[in-house]
Amino acid sequence: MTPEEAFFTLHSGLEREGPGDAESLAWALGVARVPRAGRVLDAGCGPGADVEGLLAAVPEGQVVALDLHRPYIDELAARLGVDARLRAVPGDMLTPEGTFDFIWCAGAIYNAGIGAALDAWRRHLKQGGRVAFSEIGWRIDNPSPDLRDYWRTACPAMTDRDGILAQVAAAGWRVLADRWLPHAAWSAYYEPLAARIEALRTGAVPSLVSALDQAEQEVGLWRRHGESYGYLQVVAEPAA
Repeated sequence: MTPEEAFFTLHSGLEREGPGDAESLAWALGVARVPRAGRVLDAGCGPGADVEGLLAAVPEGQVVALDLHRPYIDELAARLGVDARLRAVPGDMLTPEGTFDFIWCAGAIYNAGIGAALDAWRRHLKQGGRVAFSEIGWRIDNPSPDLRDYWRTACPAMTDRDGILAQVAAAGWRVLADRWLPHAAWSAYYEPLAARIEALRTGAVPSLVSALDQAEQEVGLWRRHGESYGYLQVVAEPAA
């Protein structure tokens, strides 16, 4: 089993691929003021946990769910169906087709980097359109050594709130609002993941055991030091 296969074995069947919940989506939608007939992109949608909430926000519009991992798209299409209101398509989240009133990216912007993603999305945003994303960052100046060592490897470019907002400004965007994801949004991801880790332990091959150990370490660090870091939710629009 390759590391990639081990990762997707671990994550198969999970509702989410990162912290988030319905309340966090509702907060971003409230700030962005997405029109009822708006066209929305769920960029890096993963299993599509937020798709139904996005569809509810644009009852006269359309949601495009985009992810590079084809099985996520196939499972989403099988679960919700695909019609004029929902297009679930495999592909690069930086190169969607058409333009959008709102681009939602829950925890996936790290794949490209904030500046590169905002530069790419600018050309896909309608006049008056807005982007909402979440990115991991430090909430304290002096995290514990084990925590810093873990995230230095997992996310070398990790910065703090000021650093995240500076990247938005440097890309030529204006922040409308920002906040740290609440504890419930992390629980919505980590508690099912912890249960999945436990369920896969028995009989796991060595390559899968390695993936389970790494994920268990991440969950444990959050349980011990969750106040030291978080996902910053940002809603922004082009400054000019």
